[in-house]
Amino acid sequence: MLKPIVCAFVIFVSSVAAAVSHDATDPATLQKPDIQDLLTTALKSAEGLEVIVSHVALPPNITLPMHWHPGEEFAYILEGSVTLILDGEGEQEFLAGDVGVVPLKKAHTARSGDKGATILVFRVHEEGQPGRVLVGD
Repeated sequence: MLKPIVCAFVIFVSSVAAAVSHDATDPATLQKPDIQDLLTTALKSAEGLEVIVSHVALPPNITLPMHWHPGEEFAYILEGSVTLILDGEGEQEFLAGDVGVVPLKKAHTARSGDKGATILVFRVHEEGQPGRVLVGD
């Protein structure tokens, strides 16, 4: 009776370890930004607008696809560094403690530095619109 339980436990632990190991070493997983919306709320003083607050963690040395937002974006760099590239306006590097601004519907991308970046993003956004629109879509 004990032998099947031990076998089942060993199989379970092995499968969990394999899943954790696979996720931790999968290059596709390592190269995706982790975006968590912390707050989405309508602005009572401005009809049709909402505020979205997001925590964004960028892995090292990635470049996001060119995109725009239906709202103004304010990015406070918590850790690391990121280079903001505004379409037609060049590049600007931001370090921990800096704040970057992306104008309404301005196409842009961001490239993280060697240590990645952790960013707190605030957007004043048109209600009901997508979070971002990829350029060319």
